[in-house]
Amino acid sequence: MTDRDDFLAWVKSALYEAEVALHNGDANPRRALWSRNEPVSIQGALRDACGLQEVEDVFQLLESGFSECSTFRFELQAFDVVGDMAYTTGREHTSASMDGQPRSYTLRVTQVYRREDGAWKVAHRHADTVTE
Repeated sequence: MTDRDDFLAWVKSALYEAEVALHNGDANPRRALWSRNEPVSIQGALRDACGLQEVEDVFQLLESGFSECSTFRFELQAFDVVGDMAYTTGREHTSASMDGQPRSYTLRVTQVYRREDGAWKVAHRHADTVTE
């Protein structure tokens, strides 16, 4: 397998499963896939964060708000791997409860990854709501 094949398999398995878990109120799988090395950042649909503590605060906010994920689908539009850096861009289609209220929405998402000790870690996430 190539680096691209390995990365794509990780995106479709571990990363996907972590996002489903988050939307069911468990951010631990997402935490495990995020870098513990600065810099890390989020430009999010709900809140922005810069630095490890602010990213953790966002994870706690999302974890306490999300539940009952009935649908999560990641529509990958593009990706690449260059050495120890990679990116994905696509759309996340989600149906879950937020603060007890059912919601369905689509986010445009771009993420940046870096390979650390042989494993892919998320270093940056940008997401905004598709309003079309």
